[in-house]
Amino acid sequence: MAGNSDPLTPRAKLAVTAGKAVAAASRAAGRGSGSVIGGRVALKLDPDLLARLAQHLDVVLVSATNGKTTTTRLIAEALRAAGPVVSNALGANMPAGITSALAGGSDAKFGVIEVDEKYLAGVARDTDPKCIALLNLSRDQLDRAAETRMLAENWREGLAGSKAVVVANCDDPLVVWAASSSPNVIWVAAGQMWKDDAWSCPSCGGVMQRPGEEWYCGECGFRRPQPTWALSGDHVLDPHGSAWPIHLQLPGRANKANAASSAAVAAVFGVPPQVALERMYQVQAVAGRYDVVQFLNRDLRLLLAKNPAGWLETFSLIDPPPTPVILSVNARGADGTDTSWLWDVDYTQLTGHPIFVIGDRKLDLAVRLEVANQHFQVCEDLDQAVQMCPPGRIEVIANYTAFQDLRRRVGN
Repeated sequence: MAGNSDPLTPRAKLAVTAGKAVAAASRAAGRGSGSVIGGRVALKLDPDLLARLAQHLDVVLVSATNGKTTTTRLIAEALRAAGPVVSNALGANMPAGITSALAGGSDAKFGVIEVDEKYLAGVARDTDPKCIALLNLSRDQLDRAAETRMLAENWREGLAGSKAVVVANCDDPLVVWAASSSPNVIWVAAGQMWKDDAWSCPSCGGVMQRPGEEWYCGECGFRRPQPTWALSGDHVLDPHGSAWPIHLQLPGRANKANAASSAAVAAVFGVPPQVALERMYQVQAVAGRYDVVQFLNRDLRLLLAKNPAGWLETFSLIDPPPTPVILSVNARGADGTDTSWLWDVDYTQLTGHPIFVIGDRKLDLAVRLEVANQHFQVCEDLDQAVQMCPPGRIEVIANYTAFQDLRRRVGN
């Protein structure tokens, strides 16, 4: 691996400087962080810039349909025990955003990088990662994302023969199939609540059998591998059978699963589970997710859920009825413009909660709730929905751009 003394080429330095200037101009104009536009400009000037920026780093890539941003943050916190970390903490997870993030981390030892599922193979080629964490694969953005098995195939081909240590969730058959082409895999039993994308065998198309925690294909024998790390209640079990308590400020079973995978990644770099898990406790919110904010004399907890698997996990962690729930759904480019996924979500889990519906596609959501026999009210905007709730806690669940809208409105 190249040493830190390796200077960037003059062209690469120019690309970094130009990218930062464009990003700063974008921020000054109030157009967001500027990381994506800055990265695009930098890559135009030096198409090899991502590889050059990554060459002095020990790189971890994190990819999944759900939990990427949180797990990236947990791994970054854990690895800071072993040295400085650069990370795309704000979730800009395509090559331009990743390039921008790495350009700001010249003194770092580790690069902890969240990667959009479709770009994983290419970013892995460019960054020569030491470790790749694969958490889950489920349906998402139906208008632009390939169906899940095609994504798994893309991962499988892209990671075949990779030198990276792959830390993969053995409870997700699509992830197992994708990771099985890699020579060096650490299996983590992280669980899988959403199973509707894994009823047929990704290897042969046969029907999956799911007795208890196990799964296997009755046709070809493809089956769940034996994990060496596992989430067990509130503990992570390591390969030696030791149980380490998980103390997180982030709520829900899904985040415990993210912590288990993160502990396995940290161990690849020599950070012991106890140290890794203690550091993860510092994380209170991730890019606004799980934040509790005061707004119109109420306490709003902001929760992000982008697809059926994410909504299922989110429903499991909200306060019990009669806590009011505000649901906001958009269908802009970053969300995916097809809202048919709403029919895959089991909204009967909200029975007993007063429900208020907002967002660009509030009427699509209203029809879905009507069919699920839920009591709800359609509101013009967040302010109206909040004012219809009693004082106290409100759970606010939104998909991607709706979540950004909410954060802007509440000043978060």
